Amino acid sequence: MDNGLQQPTRQSRFRRICVFCGSSPGKNPSYQIAAIQLGKQLVERNIDLVYGGGSVGLMGLISQSVYNGGRHVLGVIPRTLMPTEITGEPVGEVRAVSGMHQRKAEMAKQADAFIALPGGYGTLEELLEVITWAQLGIHDKPVGLLNVDGYYNSLLSFIDKAVDEGFVTPSARHIIVSAPTAHELMSKLEVHYHPRKFHPASSPHM
Repeated sequence: MDNGLQQPTRQSRFRRICVFCGSSPGKNPSYQIAAIQLGKQLVERNIDLVYGGGSVGLMGLISQSVYNGGRHVLGVIPRTLMPTEITGEPVGEVRAVSGMHQRKAEMAKQADAFIALPGGYGTLEELLEVITWAQLGIHDKPVGLLNVDGYYNSLLSFIDKAVDEGFVTPSARHIIVSAPTAHELMSKLEVHYHPRKFHPASSPHM
């Protein structure tokens, strides 16, 4: 029963989560819905957003969702991409950097965890880099995959094949936390723990 009182928000172990996603909306409306739902999950759990800074595609949807919910949005974007990935008024705080390497380092530094929505080459590259960093012990931040409508099934099958063929260890396979919905993924990430293998002092960015 609604008594007119605002329901308390959930407490999270995360202050900020970095989300990788496409600068295109994708053909399946489910991808767009998932981006908005993930944004609402972050708001509900009092988590701020770090992302690639674009205002178009899935980037625009999740950033607007988090911003509209009253949470802080930090967009990190190379100056050369600003004309194509930002249209109209930017959402939240926009931090311009010199290039892609600095963008990824800054997003990783600011975030307590990573989530990938559907996307293309750029999303895959960002996702695989933070997975690799976790494997090497550079960070122990959770890595989540929002596998909307099975979008990442082929990628997960490839990684399972790499485990079978001895290129990825079973423990490294568990770095990736995947779920089909934003709520389920966030619930899994809250309890996931992947211990460091090595001391991360060699990385100045984390």
